[in-house]
Amino acid sequence: MLTYLASPLPCVTSPAARLLALQCALRAGRHGWVRLPTGLLRSMRLNRRTEVWQELAQDGWLELPDPRAAFLQARLLDDAVLDQAPGRSVRRRAAHWALRPVPLTVAAAAHPADRLTALVLAAHTTTGGTTADMSVVARLCGRSARQTEVLLDRLVADRTLSAWHHRRDTDEVYWQPAHPHRALPGRADACAH
Repeated sequence: MLTYLASPLPCVTSPAARLLALQCALRAGRHGWVRLPTGLLRSMRLNRRTEVWQELAQDGWLELPDPRAAFLQARLLDDAVLDQAPGRSVRRRAAHWALRPVPLTVAAAAHPADRLTALVLAAHTTTGGTTADMSVVARLCGRSARQTEVLLDRLVADRTLSAWHHRRDTDEVYWQPAHPHRALPGRADACAH
């Protein structure tokens, strides 16, 4: 889903809006309606952040929800997002995983750009390795390669990563989670990717 969202969302879409769009896409029903509880938005540090919703609405990706409602319900305008495989139950599990993406979880209070970068890296982390093309990681984060390098440095400083390296000759970026976790690739992990 991260890969899909990199296409309809402009490169200037903020990390907070990308995280919100991911949750909306993964939690949406078959007719494009998504209901997000206030507690979920609070845990994502997006409660009462109307500018994030407005950003997605200006991009034509969703209709603005009623901010006075007890829960936020919005309609996604991107029909293609509903055609993404797999089905809704797997997407909902992926939505939960995306909030705490093992093996690269960050503090809930972390900046949205840090959380999005950790999520992108976690989606590319398998038992076989921790590598991806820098251009892919940067595109999924909505950043340039240089900005992504700064984000990776911040993940090291915050001890989410113990190290990372960019091989410029192959454009591959390698990373090492700070705490050894066994990555268990599953259907929900693949869906978030």
